[in-house]
Amino acid sequence: MSTTEGRTAWPGGWLGRVVDRWRTSLRLRVSITTVLVGVAALVLLGAVVSVTIRDGLFEARRDEIIADAASRTRSAQERFDAAIANTGPQVELLASDLIAGSQGTGGGVVGAMLLRSPGETSQVLINELVMDERLLDKTVLTSELRKAVADGGQHWQSISLPLAMGGGPGIIVGSEVILPVVGTQELYIVYSLRAEEDTLRLVMQVLSAGAGVLLVFLGAMTWLFAQRVLAPVRQAARSAERLADGLLDERLEVLGNDEMATLGRSFNEMAESLQDQIERMAELSRLQQRFVSDVSHELRTPLTTIRMASEVLHASRDALDPAARRSAELLQTQLDRFEQMLADLLEISRFDAGAAVLDVEERDLQDVVAHAVELAAPLAERSGSTITVHGPGRPCTADIDPRRVDRIIRNLLVNAIEHGESRPIDITVGVNDTAVAVVVRDHGTGMTPEAAQHVFDRFWRADPARARTTGGTGLGLSISLEDARLHGGTLEAWGEPGEGAAFRLVLPRRAGLLVSEPPLPLRPERVPDEPAEVRGGPAAVPDLESLGGR
Repeated sequence: MSTTEGRTAWPGGWLGRVVDRWRTSLRLRVSITTVLVGVAALVLLGAVVSVTIRDGLFEARRDEIIADAASRTRSAQERFDAAIANTGPQVELLASDLIAGSQGTGGGVVGAMLLRSPGETSQVLINELVMDERLLDKTVLTSELRKAVADGGQHWQSISLPLAMGGGPGIIVGSEVILPVVGTQELYIVYSLRAEEDTLRLVMQVLSAGAGVLLVFLGAMTWLFAQRVLAPVRQAARSAERLADGLLDERLEVLGNDEMATLGRSFNEMAESLQDQIERMAELSRLQQRFVSDVSHELRTPLTTIRMASEVLHASRDALDPAARRSAELLQTQLDRFEQMLADLLEISRFDAGAAVLDVEERDLQDVVAHAVELAAPLAERSGSTITVHGPGRPCTADIDPRRVDRIIRNLLVNAIEHGESRPIDITVGVNDTAVAVVVRDHGTGMTPEAAQHVFDRFWRADPARARTTGGTGLGLSISLEDARLHGGTLEAWGEPGEGAAFRLVLPRRAGLLVSEPPLPLRPERVPDEPAEVRGGPAAVPDLESLGGR
């Protein structure tokens, strides 16, 4: 499984669709969960009710059977006591009539047996009288029951009737009777519980049908209630999406005074507050942009006058005394920096106003790098750094704005010279099917993780006590980041204290082309610790009020 946009992508097929539907539909989850809980409750209730009904029917029927069996035993004993038979055949005939007469007498009797008691010592014997030979099966007439009857009294036992007799549950009741001449015999009467079983089955069928109807009703009601409750939530979600898209006048329709209405009113109050704050912030941003642009433009006129006066003083500085000559040189240097700062402020204001555009042409990135290195060479020579360019050995063409890309590389080079501690600076150019890249690596002081998080902020400095030796304005890296975003590319920074720093510029070879893999790695090899890494790309948005630059 893979994760895309915060959601898990399951394998295709019906199982994946079911899982996806389950994950994305709260109404479905609530409805199914409610039905499952209802099923569990009904199953538990049905089990309790069925056991209660079964036990009640059985106990009532058992008591009736025991009473009926006792009555039949007394009646049989009375007939035997009143008989005048005094021979074995006469007694057997009398007993046979009694057993045969038990069939069809009602009360659920399905069989009767008259068996000689194991402890009887009379010399007169009669045949065992059994209404149905299948009743002699050990599952019907057990040895435990015969032993209990032989000990005296009336005893009963639950049984399962043979399938040949219709099957089903039953009860067998046994007791002793005394026959003339023959002596003690065991009388067993077998009763069927088929009627009670049919009654229980009918009750369970009715309960099952009622449970099914109840579950359908429960599921339908839950679905409708969930629809009713979640409809305002979905409306709030759609309104929130419209608010996120910039439709600040989006509001929810509020009906009634229930919890959903309270949610709607709270949402509308939040939307009004957000709209008011965003409009105020937008207006403030427009005023700030206009102020920066107006001030930058207005300063150009007095700056031109000051520049003309400064050039006159600078041209005649040899005729001045040493203190005045030094002042003229400092004035010239600071005017150059001031002009560069004004130019950077104007460029930043164009980015903020969305007025910056590209002048694209197909160029070899190696030529742009060579031009930037040529311009930065005097500065590198004064600082004692050497610049080495590593190319891929083949053209690195792409559709770029040469002026902006040249500015990015020059800013990265100036930054590397500023912090390179007079150590070598390596520039690597790479290319693949989708992108071109430049990595500028110095071996100077490096950056801490905290510094790496702010390296592209405007006017920011890692060490405020450290003076700029190259006369930078503090806006170079910020402008470079904006230039990279304007191309649809990325500008990333890596740093480790004592290991130097690296900046990687990645640009798509064609406008709108998706960069699958950068041509060059950002992190250098054989670095002892995990680097601090900061990425800047088209999706990043700089803080307008932050101060940035390394």
